[in-house]
Amino acid sequence: MAHHVIRRFCPAVLFVVGVWTPAVATPYFPPAGQWAEASPRSLNINAQRLQQAVDYAIASENKAAKDQAIVQATTFGAREPYDQIIGPMSVRAGANGLIVYQGKVVARWGDVDKVDMTHSITKTFLTTVTGLALQQGLIHNLNDKVAASMPPGVDLYQGAHNSQIRWEHLLRQSSDWQGTLWGKPDWADRPEGKTPADWPQRPLRTPGTFYKYNDVRMNLLALSTLYVWRKPLPQVLNERIMQPIGASSTWRWVGYDNSWLELDGQNMQSVSGGGHWGGGMFINAWDLARFGYLFLRDGNWNGQQLVSQQFIQQARTGGPANPQYGFANWFLNTDQKALPSAPASAVTFEGAGRNVIYLDKEHDLLIVTRWIGNGPELNQLVGKVLAALPAVH
Repeated sequence: MAHHVIRRFCPAVLFVVGVWTPAVATPYFPPAGQWAEASPRSLNINAQRLQQAVDYAIASENKAAKDQAIVQATTFGAREPYDQIIGPMSVRAGANGLIVYQGKVVARWGDVDKVDMTHSITKTFLTTVTGLALQQGLIHNLNDKVAASMPPGVDLYQGAHNSQIRWEHLLRQSSDWQGTLWGKPDWADRPEGKTPADWPQRPLRTPGTFYKYNDVRMNLLALSTLYVWRKPLPQVLNERIMQPIGASSTWRWVGYDNSWLELDGQNMQSVSGGGHWGGGMFINAWDLARFGYLFLRDGNWNGQQLVSQQFIQQARTGGPANPQYGFANWFLNTDQKALPSAPASAVTFEGAGRNVIYLDKEHDLLIVTRWIGNGPELNQLVGKVLAALPAVH
């Protein structure tokens, strides 16, 4: 069902010393199924420059195949063992996205209603659900060893190496967990070594000291968090986040054909943390925007603190193994190397393809851009959008 946009082009103003200035208003929160739209002029945005940014996003669509199974076969599958797809995949839409400034939609392009794979933005949903377990007291401290939270008979964290892993290590992708999950060995994801014979003999690093982007370990976080919540993570996400923020009923978070287990007498699927072998979060641009907007507003939605500010502060702080990476998948810009056009405080949630939620509190700006090129295109898009906005004082 199409997402309705309410048009409201009459901003409140105050008369101060003979000059009309915008009033400082309570942040706007879109009701379910609707999002107010503002004309660029009403918010002092340069409409021509904004249109140039939108045109650029459309022209910069990723040139890879739209069938995500083909993309997997020609990227990860072309250079990794154990590359068999074990979860659902989809054929994506063309480039699409939304720009939200001061809470209002000021631009949109493409099929923003299309429910598509979002790849590793799934990781941000996953770490959020783990954070909710911390808020609920199901995890006492992120520095606790994960093994202490596992039920009897679960041997995911046995041995001298794996037993040292803490929740924060999993969240920051620095656990260096060793093992096989859902038929995928940890070393098979982005394998290390000069020859295939070297791959299974990878070096072991002390948990917390080495950053490695690794979907096997993200799937481990999903399974561990499932054991803590004792109910499906999509259900937790829906009840605690997606329903309160007014998301649609069209998104789905799925795992693999073989990631089912019996828990408390019920058959449950452990979801995946990305789309590397299929699965993950399938969602449209509107719902991605709502999820991002929640964090642009520091975890608060219309007066209700859904995600604790303390957890968000931790998530947006770099770890010792990678200062430019917070919790998965919070990409930081503190050194401004990834996004020179953006302020150092900007954060992105990113997934392959390229799917991006850009958060910029300094400019009160949110951008959702889907299927943009994998190179400098994101930085160029951000720069063009910022050039259209009024200067920050």
